[in-house]
Amino acid sequence: MRMKKTFTTPLLFQSKLVCFSLVYLFTTLFLALYSSLSSTKCLFRSSPFDPIQTPLFSYPTTYGEHKYAIPTVRSSCNSPVFFSDYWIVLKEIQDFMQNSFSSSSSLPKYMSRKGNSFGGNFSIQERMSYFNRDDDEVEIPCGFMKEFPVSNHDRIAMESCKGVVVVSAVFGDHDKIRQPKGLGSKTLETVCFFMFVDEHTYKGLNSHNLLTNTAEREQNLGAWRIVRVFGELPYENPAMNGVIPKHLVHRLFPNSKFSIWLDAKLQLMVDPLLLIHSLVITENVDMAISKHPYFIHTLEEAMATARWKKWWDIGSLKNQMETYCENGMRPWSPKKQPYSSDVPDTALILRKHGVGNNLYSCLLFNELEAFNPRDQLAFAFVRDQMSPKLKMNMFEVEVFEQIAIEYRHNIKRVGGGSGPSKSVGLKTKMATSSLNLLLTNETNNRNEQKCEKYLLEMWGELSHELN
Repeated sequence: MRMKKTFTTPLLFQSKLVCFSLVYLFTTLFLALYSSLSSTKCLFRSSPFDPIQTPLFSYPTTYGEHKYAIPTVRSSCNSPVFFSDYWIVLKEIQDFMQNSFSSSSSLPKYMSRKGNSFGGNFSIQERMSYFNRDDDEVEIPCGFMKEFPVSNHDRIAMESCKGVVVVSAVFGDHDKIRQPKGLGSKTLETVCFFMFVDEHTYKGLNSHNLLTNTAEREQNLGAWRIVRVFGELPYENPAMNGVIPKHLVHRLFPNSKFSIWLDAKLQLMVDPLLLIHSLVITENVDMAISKHPYFIHTLEEAMATARWKKWWDIGSLKNQMETYCENGMRPWSPKKQPYSSDVPDTALILRKHGVGNNLYSCLLFNELEAFNPRDQLAFAFVRDQMSPKLKMNMFEVEVFEQIAIEYRHNIKRVGGGSGPSKSVGLKTKMATSSLNLLLTNETNNRNEQKCEKYLLEMWGELSHELN
């Protein structure tokens, strides 16, 4: 008599607890995989096998360049960025650089006279007279009316950079120097990295023995070429000195076709060739810049600047905003499209050097010298008033937060040593009582309020959005 074969459940699956644990494990792994590949990352590369270099430089532990990162976690992405294959991007940009040429007749002619200040200290009427470029022969004031003191060896190297340049600066030893990540194997042959430092920062780097070849003409720190700005600087304020390489990069690097400005508080996480190709070339724009995470109106940023004491002279903020209101500044509205905001995050700026972008950079710099280095305050005023119009890609904050990691500034010791600026430690300089009307919701003396129309339009827009 033949015995029937009976099917028995494997011992592993006889325990309900074990089964539940396995289901939970596989579900968690699937969700983790889905999350890592989903659009919340905001950045997509066509190939996961692009040639990424190993870290370029190892810092001593005493330098602590990776301390105090600011966490950013977002659950969604409204406008993901797609990168083409690294090798295709590399060839396209190299071909562009070989085939392109700069016509001096099409670019702005820069004023070269000597002045009492680096930018010439022009009045608002004089500055605005250059906003409409009707006559190509008119010379545009664009800084350098006093010397920007760098060595001839560095100046030659800057003029020799003919492709993509990444620029940053540390003045007053206010930030650490961080190395870019995610660079392709051929990027350093195509992209120049320049870091401007003042004497105070330079001494700090030497104290950590980071600049071992101090007697050489060229000093490098990982990917960065260190450019020492020595002697008497154009401005007492370190932030204003940093504005020179930030917004006059086209003058410091006259033969570069593209540039990326990177605040020293940021660490670049994506190859600059991929960024230029996807955010500037593919979009066919003069400039790519992130929208501000919270504000879209200039006066909102001015209020925050005063409230959080980001600029010590509150009276000058009032004067600046009233001057702009008198000369045509209006709050953002859908009529300003394709500009999607009036307030950017200027910590990262990608540029294609050309007529529109070079003119805009000059005009913006003149406003910063006239008032203060808070470039977000003058950003939309210059953009909206100038001609020809600037083609701009204002991308989402979610993209910015994955292009770069933001770190906190250096923690300054109280007392001891020379400070980075004479202005550090100054008490906040309050304005007259009418400032309270400009920067708050008070309604007294409205007839004397030069920004009344702006505020009414801004509040009306905000009320409409809330309703």
